[in-house]
Amino acid sequence: MEFLKDLFAFLMERKKWWLMPVILVLLLLGALLIFAGQSAVAPFIYTLF
Repeated sequence: MEFLKDLFAFLMERKKWWLMPVILVLLLLGALLIFAGQSAVAPFIYTLF
């Protein structure tokens, strides 16, 4: 959690708001891969890539 707080503080201080969509997409992709590896839906998600 400390990393996320530091990252958000960095973005606010340096006015790097354009990085937020990039970080959000990376987090969503990571969550999708974790979900795909642990569920019965995995074969269907892998066909998307």
